[in-house]
Amino acid sequence: MTEEMSECRSGGNRCGLNPVKAPPRIRIDRNELAGAFGDIGTDLPLIVGMILASGIDGASVLGVFGLFQVFSALVYGLPMAVQPLKAVAAIVIVNQVNGGILFGAGLAIGLVMLALTLTGWLEGLARLVPKPVIRGIQFGLGLQLALLALGRYVPAEGAMGFLLAGLSALIVLALWGNRKCPASLLVVALGVGYAALFHRTSLSFWASCGLTLPQWHVPRAGEVLTGFVMLALPQIPLSLGNSILATRQIAQDYFPDRPVTVSRLGLTYSILNLTAPFLSGIPVCHGSGGIAGHYTFGARTGGSVLIYGLVLLTAGLLFSRAFTDLLRVFPLPVLGTILFFEAFALMRLLRDLRASRADLGVAVAVGLMAAFLPYGYLAGLVAGSVAVYVYKN
Repeated sequence: MTEEMSECRSGGNRCGLNPVKAPPRIRIDRNELAGAFGDIGTDLPLIVGMILASGIDGASVLGVFGLFQVFSALVYGLPMAVQPLKAVAAIVIVNQVNGGILFGAGLAIGLVMLALTLTGWLEGLARLVPKPVIRGIQFGLGLQLALLALGRYVPAEGAMGFLLAGLSALIVLALWGNRKCPASLLVVALGVGYAALFHRTSLSFWASCGLTLPQWHVPRAGEVLTGFVMLALPQIPLSLGNSILATRQIAQDYFPDRPVTVSRLGLTYSILNLTAPFLSGIPVCHGSGGIAGHYTFGARTGGSVLIYGLVLLTAGLLFSRAFTDLLRVFPLPVLGTILFFEAFALMRLLRDLRASRADLGVAVAVGLMAAFLPYGYLAGLVAGSVAVYVYKN
């Protein structure tokens, strides 16, 4: 093959063809802006709940969480959002776990994931877990999020809450897929307007301004050990299933031309959690729900996550008190609507298993186990993998 033919086939223009442009890694436009709010229904209630339950510094949490979004956007060039660890958040909120143990858990989780990544065990696990099981984990997470949205968030403000949720849902459905007028911008504007009208705060916006840097914290050995037992052990199965395997799968579904490896996800997951405790940040992960949320509302590059991160980073550094007050009064029914459509995006991924009733049955069973059993993600991961292996061999 001549050099000219080779260049022509590789996308060069010496043969008279226009070169094929690679998709942008970061784009800033109204659709990326809309997608930036696609995961807000998951993130904000968990972040605020952990701040209030554990007594940790809100400015540090917001600033570090925003910084991690920026990091993820630049590393992946995809709507690879960073999320709070859901199992950790639930235990912290219910049991009022103190900040030291929370930070110790983050360090323990980071160390475990780093060990799994560097030893190659994470890649080995990815090869062992079949696609129906991953779809089941996504279905289970979507089911949990949908039940949370409908059972807790939507009814939170009584009759007015149902009205808000209904109006938000109508906006989303009417503008579904609309790239010129993205739905989430109007839904978030509706929530902000409602909060300003019905939940006014006496705090002056300008009085709350001022530079606030993250607080330095060094976890003690006892905090790491207690955090590992109390918070890390329940979280790790969910992280393996959703944060790593399901995230790799959904990235492949949405962006087949931009592959994301399990090892890369494990490494960035580790870096984030090995850093967060020292800056008084909460433990975090990637997640299939995060990608689904951003993608559903318009994001196609890392621009949405970059925008989201810069907003949170600025709020944490300069406006943490005002931003925290806004989070406390932002209407939960609006967050619930956004959360529900994120959940729906996850659950509808079962569609690609319709050709095989056996695969679909395994996925549904895994999802139900994950959603409703104690340690359900671990149980579903193991039982589903065994079931697929048995019926295919």
